Amino acid sequence: MSYQGRSNVSKLTRKACMLEDKILVWKLRRGSMNALGCIYEKYKHDMLALAVSLASDHSVAEDVVHDVFISFAQYAPRLQLRGRLRSYLLSSVANRCRDMARKNSRRQTRALDETLTVTTRSGEPDQLAMATEQVQHIGRALEQLPDPQKEVIILHLQGELNFREIARAQGLPLSTVQSRYRYGLTKLRSLLDGEVET
Repeated sequence: MSYQGRSNVSKLTRKACMLEDKILVWKLRRGSMNALGCIYEKYKHDMLALAVSLASDHSVAEDVVHDVFISFAQYAPRLQLRGRLRSYLLSSVANRCRDMARKNSRRQTRALDETLTVTTRSGEPDQLAMATEQVQHIGRALEQLPDPQKEVIILHLQGELNFREIARAQGLPLSTVQSRYRYGLTKLRSLLDGEVET
């Protein structure tokens, strides 16, 4: 299949997903707990993976996801969704993690082994060992980035949000988000190449 063909399939898949999400939100606004369950099942893994990347540990990440869903369920009847549901939920997770970080000034080490179990489905032991080492190396480098840069990188690469969605969620100009991403990647490359002392 040509690049153009794959691009068209991707656009159709994205539109079908958005339509399904709008139907689920419509049902949820009318009190369907089944719709809430469907939304939770559809996005819980993405939300948890993002929360684990942004929060200190797996249990905190689970609390974040549950808090976001409780709030989402409470405000669903009044929800005016303007973009994609996935973007809204992932932005909510990032905002909740940021709020928790502000309240808790001490920094904790990341639970990279738990991140790996969330994001890795299966693999051979030698491949898993190599992946674990790479994730730990990248995780240590990410931890050295300023929080605003780290957050934009994780939201864009892992959360798959585009820069406009991140800017809207954070209330920042698009150019600021793009600059944070660019500067963060530059520093991350330097850290991974050993050019910056760790």
